[in-house]
Amino acid sequence: MRVSNVTVRKRLLVTLVVGILIFLVIDVRLGYVQFVLGDMLTARAKDSWSRNIPFEPERGEIVDRNGVALATNISAPTVWVVPRQIKDPAATAEKLASVLNMPKEKAYRDITQKERIVRIKEGRKISHEKAKEIRALGLEGIYIGEDSKRHYPFNSYLSHVLGFAGVDNQGLMGLEKYYDKELNGERGSVKFYANAKGERMNDMADDYEHPVKGLDLKLTIDTKIQTIVERELDIAEAKYNPDGIIAIAMNPNNGEILAMSSRPTFDPANFRNVPQEVYNRNLPVWMTYEPGSTFKIITLAAALNEGKVDLEKEHFHDSGSVQVAGARLKCWKRGGHGSQTFLEVVQNSCNPGFVELGERLGKEKLFKYIKDFGFGQKTGIDLQGEGTGILFNMNRVGPVEQATTAFGQGVSVTPIQQVAAVSAAVNGGILYKPYIAKELIDPVTKEVVMRNTPVEKRRVITEETSEEIRHALESVVAQGTGGRAFVDSYRIGGKTGTAQKAEGGRYLENNFIVSFIGFAPADDPQIVVYVAVDNPKGVTAFGGTVSAPIVGNIMKDGLSAMGIEPRKEQIDKKIKWPDTPPIVLPDFVGMTKMELHEQMFNLKIDASGEGNVVVRQSPAPGTKVKEGSKIRLYFGSGD
Repeated sequence: MRVSNVTVRKRLLVTLVVGILIFLVIDVRLGYVQFVLGDMLTARAKDSWSRNIPFEPERGEIVDRNGVALATNISAPTVWVVPRQIKDPAATAEKLASVLNMPKEKAYRDITQKERIVRIKEGRKISHEKAKEIRALGLEGIYIGEDSKRHYPFNSYLSHVLGFAGVDNQGLMGLEKYYDKELNGERGSVKFYANAKGERMNDMADDYEHPVKGLDLKLTIDTKIQTIVERELDIAEAKYNPDGIIAIAMNPNNGEILAMSSRPTFDPANFRNVPQEVYNRNLPVWMTYEPGSTFKIITLAAALNEGKVDLEKEHFHDSGSVQVAGARLKCWKRGGHGSQTFLEVVQNSCNPGFVELGERLGKEKLFKYIKDFGFGQKTGIDLQGEGTGILFNMNRVGPVEQATTAFGQGVSVTPIQQVAAVSAAVNGGILYKPYIAKELIDPVTKEVVMRNTPVEKRRVITEETSEEIRHALESVVAQGTGGRAFVDSYRIGGKTGTAQKAEGGRYLENNFIVSFIGFAPADDPQIVVYVAVDNPKGVTAFGGTVSAPIVGNIMKDGLSAMGIEPRKEQIDKKIKWPDTPPIVLPDFVGMTKMELHEQMFNLKIDASGEGNVVVRQSPAPGTKVKEGSKIRLYFGSGD
């Protein structure tokens, strides 16, 4: 049958239209793929070809309040392998094993794994010398990735506070763990491209993604104070061979921790070399124990604030013990102190006198103040593992428990609780939250990302009460049991403590924790220092004989390091054998050498300068020094 021309033309037209539509769809699709999906598909293709050599970020540095580095990083390269690029596995394994000191069988297993990329365990955080050796071998498929490891430049210095980081640079203990998220950075990498056979595609340039360093952490710690504390603890450890030592220094006016240390200690870079119980317990915030007589400061503060005692006018007779509900509670001094003012009760640390203050307060008031001062609860310091201490259940507090609590027996506290509470007692009456991290800082822009500021928890006592406490505790150092903490020309206040250790519900024989808590200057406290020595050996263990001298030494050098000038006015020290009265330096300026010789001063003179007349002296006139002390005199013409 013959088809008409009209039909043919219609069919051709339909074919043409369909063809145009098909090509239009193809063109639109190609355009969509090229211009819309092109970048995404290219990225997917490149991703399938890519191999990443990770570049680990550096952790943020930890520095003291003045920028002194306490925890930093050192470069430590890591070996990576792309197994499919290894041409001769046996030869490669042998050469790699030789440099990394590993069995060649293990090296062979590692480099022949069915993985895109493998990290060699023995090649983690190696020295730059080892990395250079490996690069020199020119082994195909072997790469060196940038990595770092934590470095603690002062070794065991501040170790329990800093803590340490693990092999993957993750924080495991201390501040390293507490602020791990902030200290950690973001991983970078070098990305190269390989075909389906794993062969490197040299026509495509490598991509480098720079790692982002973690935030730097600035502490409230002052390395000048910390160094003095570490030195004194080392001396005490060598001298007394104790079971442990604890030390804390804090600014009482804002809660900033200036120093913190304990013994035994460890090197954070080698924490595996010591038992776990050494590195995982930061004793100043973790340990709980009976405080002994340092706790009497709280009873004193409560009694003064409630108007229950006049320290100067009221007297108390101490016969050596006191009977409470059938129990005989003794004073540390056999035979007692006799008749004394309540100020002397504080100076002499007289237990029966504090039992009397506890009775005047009553159970409810006494325990209210104890809780208001922060005992029985965490201080909230930004360190791991803080303890809460243990207080008597109020329903079980009878006359005996009330009496023993008044002089620091039968309750359990932490050192950081004691420091925070005594700071409140002497700073004007405000309880502050202690803290040790001051700021988080961006290492590139130097912008402060986070800043901790002082936190006032509550007012516990009045400013007038706090002033009375400062005076009483200054007299303890000058006239009472804290005499070994006395420092000429610095006004030091404080309180001794001697607590018998308990175990299994029984007190141990001849096993004591002896402590001293001091503050200075007594009229305007800028630092509170607490030291506790656990079971010192070879000495009659009292807080006044063991711990007070340690605090005195810390105060003497610490106050000078803080720029606090010596003063002439202070309560005169009660002279006890074998001490000798201090010498008040006269004004030597203008004296000739002959006049100095005639005066016969019991001092060592370090002379300098030409001439016959003193033109300058150090220390200044009026300063109190011990007999035999060295002074410096500068001589000139005297014109």
